[in-house]
Amino acid sequence: MTPELVIFDCDGVLVDTEPTTDRVLSESLTAHGLPIAPHDVHTLFAGGTIFLVAEEARLRGARLPDDWVDDMYTQIFAALAEGIAVIPGVVTLIDALERAGIPMAIASNGPLAKMKVSLTPSGLLDRFAGRIYSGHDYAPKPAPDLLQHAMSVAGAMPGNTWMIDDMPAGWTAGQAAGCKCFAYVDDGSADRAAGFAVTSVTDMAQIAARLNLY
Repeated sequence: MTPELVIFDCDGVLVDTEPTTDRVLSESLTAHGLPIAPHDVHTLFAGGTIFLVAEEARLRGARLPDDWVDDMYTQIFAALAEGIAVIPGVVTLIDALERAGIPMAIASNGPLAKMKVSLTPSGLLDRFAGRIYSGHDYAPKPAPDLLQHAMSVAGAMPGNTWMIDDMPAGWTAGQAAGCKCFAYVDDGSADRAAGFAVTSVTDMAQIAARLNLY
């Protein structure tokens, strides 16, 4: 059955913002009393909001100033503006979805301002204009609110909606919203998605094939 809607996560699914974000967070948290490598930042915090990172980091002993969240967004935006890569194969997938007339949306825990910075250079911001939803405006993943809103706007039924996410928070949100879900595990570690009701894929072409777009 042709999907009524395909929902993309942003970071790690459309654009490769995570290495840059992990590096900036690692440097700041280390400077504020929580020594942590970028890899460990990714393991512990990926998929969450910066506000949630701050909460967890303080519990782990970080001494963060009151304006740390705002300062992190400023630093991350500046680093992303220097240039980031688009996820391999995602533009081809978007092209195929458009040719098939399948509606698309973005549902990300990141703020809209960050997505404007990360998606504008590739032209992806324009391609999703009016269909970009942020966890800063609705309850963030793992809550289902973002996905439910995207489906409501598109008039799509959960059982005929696919989402694409690379993190457990997104997979949990998909399950809660009743969506079908592709777990994008480009590192080949499909076991990361064990226990979730997802279809694991390692590249975007597998999604296109599963949706019969080619």
